Amino acid sequence: MTATPDRRVALVVTAVGGSAFVVLAILLVPWHPVPGGTPGPVPAASVFTAEQIARAEDYSRWARVWSWSSLAVSLVVSCVLGFSRWGPRLVGRLPGWWWVRVVLAVAAVVVVGRVITLPFAVLMRRHVLDYGLSEQGWGGFAADLVRTEAVQVFATSVLLVVLIGCARRWERAWPAVAAALAGALVVLGSFVYPVLVEPIFNDFTSLPDGPLRTQVLALADQEGVPVDDVLVADASRRTTTLNAYVSGFGSTRRVVLYDNLVNDVPRDETLSVVAHELAHAKHDDPRTGTLIGAAGAVFGVGLLALLVGALAGRGRPPMRDPAVVPLVLALVAIGTLLSSPIQNAISRQIETRADVDALLVTRDARAFEAVQRELALRSLADPTPPAVSQFWFGSHPIGLTRIAIARQLDDRGY
Repeated sequence: MTATPDRRVALVVTAVGGSAFVVLAILLVPWHPVPGGTPGPVPAASVFTAEQIARAEDYSRWARVWSWSSLAVSLVVSCVLGFSRWGPRLVGRLPGWWWVRVVLAVAAVVVVGRVITLPFAVLMRRHVLDYGLSEQGWGGFAADLVRTEAVQVFATSVLLVVLIGCARRWERAWPAVAAALAGALVVLGSFVYPVLVEPIFNDFTSLPDGPLRTQVLALADQEGVPVDDVLVADASRRTTTLNAYVSGFGSTRRVVLYDNLVNDVPRDETLSVVAHELAHAKHDDPRTGTLIGAAGAVFGVGLLALLVGALAGRGRPPMRDPAVVPLVLALVAIGTLLSSPIQNAISRQIETRADVDALLVTRDARAFEAVQRELALRSLADPTPPAVSQFWFGSHPIGLTRIAIARQLDDRGY
């Protein structure tokens, strides 16, 4: 059978996006970031006490139960709405112009999914509170939940309006046009996220002049990373976990420190965390993530066009119909889950390079190991998570591997 122009265009878009993704991953991702090779993890007993290990394992075990259960139920809900008649019937009841129906359909699917999985979110929240990982009240938790869903509805609605709008305007060539626009939206999102989304969840203040600010800026200068400001986020109202990050591009780039990192951790350990984050900026990791993400978006749009086209021939709505929204969201949910191992494998390599760079810059393996231990204790991270969990969902190397890297580099005189 001769392929229709839609299918040929979709095949080309899929091939271009997939090829670009592979090429960028090969060229930009540090697949061998550790001199001498990445060592195996150090024994948990060499870092933590038996009581600390047992507590972290118990917390992590139930955290996986609640989070994986929520993921499974969410996926089932998405598939039921996407692959049955219920989703199109729901959209058919919505009023307004086509783009209004798209936004309302996205909101309806997201809200239904959140309501059905809310018991798991509550159970997870109680679990967090029981282990002292947050002091935030239920009101603050609910507000953050609403903010998260609102951001998700907005971002997803923009993407779906673009996709369906392209399908309505360019019936045959829409996959190519939509893929280009989706890639552009990924790039745009990387620029606007620090200035539009981050302030929704945290309040930021400039770190006052003093030794820590001076040392952070000196470290940025040593790494060759221009920094516009050093900010402190009021993260302790939500979590006890320590963190820092470098966000933004160009004039918007800033080092952001969690307030509990500033207040609760010795300065040399704080600088070790900052050095890791500055390494991401030094190696243009945000750019790498953006380019790979844009290529992935192009590939995803091409694959989505192929799947929706195939299903449209079996009674499912075509891409130009707002009733396709539940089907698209179901396919995206499945694709996101299936692609997680690839995304996280790339992330782990990039994070490992940042660790190595931080160790080479600070030359303080002791502080690095100390802060890794503190990070694990603060978050009750499982020191030895199940292999499938780390493979599928682990965006960072486990703490015991990071400590092994520090010890190896220190022993070899780096």
